[in-house]
Amino acid sequence: MNIKKAFFNKGWVLVVPLACIFIGGGFGLWLLNGEEEGENFASKTVIEDFNKGKIMHKKLTAEEERVIVHKGTEAPFSGKYNDHYVKGIYTCKRCGAELYESSSKFKSGCGWPSFDEQIAGAVKWQPDADGVRTEIACAQCGAHLGHVFLGEGLTQKDVRHCVNSISMNFVPAQKQQTEKAIFASGCFWGTEYHLQKVPGVISTTVGYTGGHVDNPTYKQVCTDKTGHAEAVEVVYDPSKTTYEQLAKLFFETHDFTQLNRQGPDVGTQYRSAIFYLDQKQKQTAVQLVETLEKKGYDVKTQIEPVDKFWPAEKYHHDYYQTNGKTPYCHIYRKIF
Repeated sequence: MNIKKAFFNKGWVLVVPLACIFIGGGFGLWLLNGEEEGENFASKTVIEDFNKGKIMHKKLTAEEERVIVHKGTEAPFSGKYNDHYVKGIYTCKRCGAELYESSSKFKSGCGWPSFDEQIAGAVKWQPDADGVRTEIACAQCGAHLGHVFLGEGLTQKDVRHCVNSISMNFVPAQKQQTEKAIFASGCFWGTEYHLQKVPGVISTTVGYTGGHVDNPTYKQVCTDKTGHAEAVEVVYDPSKTTYEQLAKLFFETHDFTQLNRQGPDVGTQYRSAIFYLDQKQKQTAVQLVETLEKKGYDVKTQIEPVDKFWPAEKYHHDYYQTNGKTPYCHIYRKIF
């Protein structure tokens, strides 16, 4: 039996507001918010998070609710961000979470805003109700964004997040400050895996740096003759995390006492290294090494000035997220 129909048929309409007040909106709002299982689950999650003070939701218009809550789609070429190319950050319309950096947006010609990289941890992928496509939603509040497609060959990363403009807001670059960091700690898959999880990290890119060959391939780097290290370039919001916090995580997720290797991966391309972008980053790195040495560690990490960073081939990006695996030689352990 449909519990909502039974409830209202018995003339208990006036009880609903009281129930909402009595239990903080949980059950009452469930009765008022839709009958489909997926929708009920999403509503329940949002209500619980809201009552815990975690998420504040913007009031939606009827059309916004059709797309964001009920998983609808806006007409192609109608959204205000379809042909929008301004430096900044695209955020969730409902909760304000940062979703995409403008540098990841590209012209696909599909009629909806397209991105080839999400801000780390900001977007969750899940099977669509049609059983064919992959839906993308805000990882913080569950708002429907659109769908993600692979294998189209439109960009080097070979990923297209097809997003409804109505699901997003935009924050211009002048209102947001970002900084970069570059770390190398063995296989860049594992290094990226841990750095992506840090709140405040906007994006990560795996690649090669510190060598003497322009635009090297993975095959060339693996010969151990180009001088490059497998590394990760991190873009982060300094108001939410710091370079020191990222550097500490770098040390805590690999064995920095090994020289030119990480576990079974052997060669200078797997060396432990910090490539600093300014003197402040260098000073932070040096101080952390000194702290580790005082703790008795024989630190092999190299501290080098930044060099040209070459993005790796598309199949290396977001490797563990895409393949549903976990790192084999990057395991977190508390040190600092």
